Amino acid sequence: MEELSEQHRTYALDLWGFGDSDKSTDRHGVEKYVDLLKDFMNQLGVAPAAMVGHSLGAIVAVKFAIANPNQVTRLMLVSLPVQGKAISQRLFTLGSTSRLGRLLGGRWPVNHEEVMAEAEKASEGVIALTVQACAELDLRESLSQIEVPLLAVYGEKDNLIDPDQAKFLENTTSNMRSILLPESRHFPMLDEASKFHRLLRDFLAADDLESLTLKEEWRRRTH
Repeated sequence: MEELSEQHRTYALDLWGFGDSDKSTDRHGVEKYVDLLKDFMNQLGVAPAAMVGHSLGAIVAVKFAIANPNQVTRLMLVSLPVQGKAISQRLFTLGSTSRLGRLLGGRWPVNHEEVMAEAEKASEGVIALTVQACAELDLRESLSQIEVPLLAVYGEKDNLIDPDQAKFLENTTSNMRSILLPESRHFPMLDEASKFHRLLRDFLAADDLESLTLKEEWRRRTH
């Protein structure tokens, strides 16, 4: 948000059960998160808008864009599980953020203490509950319904979402592209922040996605 604030007005939303939002368990679920996002945007009058969603947030962004196509101008989806089977089985029994930290290799991104502070606000079991809700998802047909520019970003070293999911967004339609960041795990926006920020700025400004394909000059810029 800080990186984009000079040129764009940015907003962040805590989904139910996360951050400072309500922790009532009856509010957990993808469809309820889609409704929350719609209410949030309508209340602030910020539609149409470009969306950046990470993992669960990316799923919510896809579902929102299909249900509300006129409210989305473009989508950047980070670590998106296109199929539920791409989600690490170890997440299904996750009960605490400390265990999540161990799954991520025993460390959170260096110099990003605020990430762990926010993660500690999650309600007990909300990660496992939302993962289970996403287990049966298959977003391939949903993605085919999206007509706005869409860029999917994955970390090649992600051990929570299989980065091979990128194949579902390549060589499909002209409005979709996928990029893998080679030194990133589940948080490419933190693991390779400067590359991610540059990619996001380029995506927001691009008239088309041709310049974002993995041609040689792009490899020199991002790898």
